[in-house]
Amino acid sequence: MDKLNNGNGKQNKFSSVQFKLFIILCISTILVTFIIIVINNVVLEGFSTREKVKEAEKISKNINEYYSAPIQLDMDDEFRKLELKENIQIYIENQNGDVEYCNNSETINEINQYKKLKNYSIVYNKENVELKKINNQNSPYLLLISKLNNGYTLYIRIPIMPIQQSVNISNQTLLLIGVMMVIVSACVSSFVAKKFTEPIVQMNRITKKMAHLDFSEKYRINDDNDEINKLGKNINQMSDTLERTITQLRMNNNELEKDIEEKSKIDEMRKQFISDVSHELKTPISLIQGYAEGLIENVNSDEESRKFYANVILDESNKMDEMVKQLLELMKLEYQDRQFDNKEFDLRELIKEIIKRQTMILEENKITVEFDDKDEVVVLADQKYIEQVVVNYFTNAIKHCTEKNNEKKIIIRTEETKENKIRLFVYNTGEKISKDNLTKIWNRFYKVDMSRDREKGGTGIGLAIVKAIMNNYNNKYGVKNYDNGVEFYCDINKK
Repeated sequence: MDKLNNGNGKQNKFSSVQFKLFIILCISTILVTFIIIVINNVVLEGFSTREKVKEAEKISKNINEYYSAPIQLDMDDEFRKLELKENIQIYIENQNGDVEYCNNSETINEINQYKKLKNYSIVYNKENVELKKINNQNSPYLLLISKLNNGYTLYIRIPIMPIQQSVNISNQTLLLIGVMMVIVSACVSSFVAKKFTEPIVQMNRITKKMAHLDFSEKYRINDDNDEINKLGKNINQMSDTLERTITQLRMNNNELEKDIEEKSKIDEMRKQFISDVSHELKTPISLIQGYAEGLIENVNSDEESRKFYANVILDESNKMDEMVKQLLELMKLEYQDRQFDNKEFDLRELIKEIIKRQTMILEENKITVEFDDKDEVVVLADQKYIEQVVVNYFTNAIKHCTEKNNEKKIIIRTEETKENKIRLFVYNTGEKISKDNLTKIWNRFYKVDMSRDREKGGTGIGLAIVKAIMNNYNNKYGVKNYDNGVEFYCDINKK
């Protein structure tokens, strides 16, 4: 028998609908059997008695007809046939009290005893027919007394014992039938209860899953048009509606979280921008302020000194302008607020152009550049941002390039990776980067040598921009130390 969950979440078959239905059907069968037995005890005897009275009245009429028949019949033979047929004893006496017919001496004795003792109770009395119950201790019986048309008195003895025996046999039969019905009813009710409660168990399981926001299971609809099937359809409809509503709520919640997260990012970006700008602009503003005050107070009266002051102010202003622009660009890249215009272009030509623009600086610093530009290298990316990456790597290599083993050079090369991308390498001879700084150099405004970076015009944002661009493309980037120098690398999507 299947088990349903009780209030404590435990399985209890005795509290299940199936078990209750089984018990109700069994008890109903037992009650019906008991009621039938009671009715049989109360009604059958009286019903049988009435039937006997009707038969006795009919016999009385037949006897009247026998006596009034034009053809003389063998009365004794006819009476014996009636006695055998109806299981009765007939006693007839004439007007003088003499016995006209009786085939049983015991009946004669009982009639005589009846006349003397008067130990009876009247059961029925109508016109010339009277029925009495003789309370004989040994064998009580019914006695029908009727006056015949010829003046004779008819006594018909009707045994009660066969009626009571019939009632007892009937009760025993009903009891046996009742036991069999209980057994059959138990089997049938168990089957019916299981079939009846299976949909309820299924709906209970479905609604329990729905309570945990699991809408994967649906009620199996059949062709019946009963209330349970309609309830199952309604549960399925409710499940679909709840699933759509919760899905929509989740989507709305995700959108709301995204909006909140976006606003938080914007707020954080604004705070970070203000913090970075206020921190990094202190030095140039101080320089501009100092040289401006010198001009105002005419510290140096000669034209050359005033021109120098003015150039310092202009140079620092340009640096401030460039730093703010780079910082704004970095913010947008870090918060993925940039849409890339990806197109195919030749990376080799882009590198050649960047090297050409830096020719004067390379010659001033006596740096040689090695770059194999024979083969075409076609990539798919936003050329403007890839140019920023190459420029930042290349200018960074120029700044930190020093002579090692009588060499002062930069090596630029490309190769194809296993991930089907183009990896760009920019190597320069010089000092290694310490382990502590290998990860820090990618942070904004981080400078390994603050004095040299300021002297060479660095803002400390270049490598942070490279990191942001690569993260937007989900491409790898990094730096490696070698015996005589440092090599930076990054991946670019291939055609």
